[in-house]
Amino acid sequence: MSLLRALLAAATVAVSLLTGGTPAFAEKVTVTDVLGRKVEVEAPVRRVILGEGRQMYVVAALDKDNPFGRVVAWRDDLPKADPDSYKQYLARYPQIAKLPSFGGMKEGAFDIEQAIALKPDVLLLNIEAKVASDEASLVEKLAAVGIPVVYVDFREKPFQNTEPSLRLMGKLFGREQVAEDFIAFRAAEIARITDRLAKAQGLKRPLVMMERAGGYSDDCCMSFGNENFGKMVDIAGGKNFASDLIPGTFGTVNPEAVVAANPDVVIVTGGNWGAYVPGGAWVGLGPGSDLTEARRKLANLAKRPAFSQTRAVKDGRVHAIWHQFYNSPYQFVAIQEIATWLHPELFKDLDAEATLKTLHERFLPLPYEPGYWVTVERK
Repeated sequence: MSLLRALLAAATVAVSLLTGGTPAFAEKVTVTDVLGRKVEVEAPVRRVILGEGRQMYVVAALDKDNPFGRVVAWRDDLPKADPDSYKQYLARYPQIAKLPSFGGMKEGAFDIEQAIALKPDVLLLNIEAKVASDEASLVEKLAAVGIPVVYVDFREKPFQNTEPSLRLMGKLFGREQVAEDFIAFRAAEIARITDRLAKAQGLKRPLVMMERAGGYSDDCCMSFGNENFGKMVDIAGGKNFASDLIPGTFGTVNPEAVVAANPDVVIVTGGNWGAYVPGGAWVGLGPGSDLTEARRKLANLAKRPAFSQTRAVKDGRVHAIWHQFYNSPYQFVAIQEIATWLHPELFKDLDAEATLKTLHERFLPLPYEPGYWVTVERK
């Protein structure tokens, strides 16, 4: 590096530190996304479009001091799918109310002209948007005006793609060390479960029925195959009932099959879905949620024919957990809480809430608020 270039770089960093922004000095780098695509991007990126608003779960962990400093637009799903987290962010960063937003790729609501006008350095898309983006030739259209598209994944195959996605976003944001620190923290917290299970003698894995978004509709029962929450159950020392019935990550199981299987434990994922199903039977979970009301609604879900006569209900082993653990790199917290439900004696000293508090203190810009899980009270 020449002396002049070094001085300019130092001046840029100094100005950045004074203004609370990120260094403006960027260079072309080639990254590999989770689909194996080689993409050239100017990094550290300064202007980012989030193809899903819930990508903020990652962005906030990488950019704790200025989480919205690079975001020039985002999909409108966070206020709808996770309004409790959105309210927390809005209270601290009121400027996000004016942040340009757009609808989902699958719904054909992504505005390419709007994206081009915002002049982003990169568009981040989840891999579930790939089919729709291919049909719209989105990558090619944006490439023609010099805007790269990068795919990440924390939902379809999170236990395959979370670490690569974190490293990829860390590279794009110039936050490689923060990404590595997060990855190490996540791995260590999962190891607290897996190491103890590996040493347990005569371990019996309880059969677990994971219901996805129970009460969101009148139908029963959406569930998970051998990924996402299904994999979390396995890592936590259980046997996921639907792993042999659902070939992919998500699917539906027959209520009669649940009755016949007679699961030992029932776990329902819940969230605040008032924007989608006002007044629905869903279990409202998330930061600051009303756990008394959540427990009441969970107890009502347990009375449905699929569950009412199961061992899980008779033994008081019916739980609900925040749905958005399925779409963020925070899955390790869910694994810890599930492990305490499945093996209460083995993990009686484990405190998943303390882990979640540590996550907030170390990596996130928001203070911790309880409300992420609930259990039906034993009668």
